[in-house]
Amino acid sequence: MRNVLYRFYEKKLESGLAGLELPKHIGVMVDGNRRWASLQGLGKAGHGHAAGAKKIVEFLGWCSDLDIKHVTLYLLSTDNLKGRDQEELADLIEIIVTLAEQLQQKGRWRLQLVGDIDALPEQSASRLREVQASTANNSGTHVNLAIAYGGRKEIADAMRSIVKKHAEQGASIEQLAEVLTPELITEHLYTGGQPDPDLLIRTSGEQRLSGFLLWQSANSEFYFAEALWPDFRRVDFLRALRDFQRRNRRFGS
Repeated sequence: MRNVLYRFYEKKLESGLAGLELPKHIGVMVDGNRRWASLQGLGKAGHGHAAGAKKIVEFLGWCSDLDIKHVTLYLLSTDNLKGRDQEELADLIEIIVTLAEQLQQKGRWRLQLVGDIDALPEQSASRLREVQASTANNSGTHVNLAIAYGGRKEIADAMRSIVKKHAEQGASIEQLAEVLTPELITEHLYTGGQPDPDLLIRTSGEQRLSGFLLWQSANSEFYFAEALWPDFRRVDFLRALRDFQRRNRRFGS
């Protein structure tokens, strides 16, 4: 009976979204994997990360079903590279790389690496680049995998790219200052050419950005879910979309 009522509620939520505007780009901070493993009594955090990876496959299916064009998944931050236990970090990187390869095999999504991939072990970076190259022509949802990612570093890298390009053209600092606009910086971000995220979702009850898409989220709507990421259900996702549709988006005005 409980499952029947759940499916009925889910269908009701989904039907309520019909005909209304959905986000073109969703960013997700997949938080709570370690706590989930602890609460399940599984010991190693890797069990939580593995469960979180499984949920990502499911989540991307939900996005494709609703024709969400762009998704960015925050999988590993630059702070994680420095602050995690080395054994846990090695397990997490392997889980992420394996996840990327599983998504590649499904052939449904275009996968793009977003972050400082050179900071990863060489073999892991190589496998991820192969995934990106092999899915470049896929026509499904464009999925950004934010790995070894930091929002401040992304902005710094964009500025570095702009300065380098203008130096190669022989332009002076004064000439660069004349053309330096927010639009130019946006073009040189990791997500250059993509729309900014309309909706950012963070699971596990935490209510902060943690450096995620700092530049791109200027006009994003935020949704904080209490569920830990492995427990995040389709009905939770539909609630986030319903909440988004009820917002009066002012775009800073």
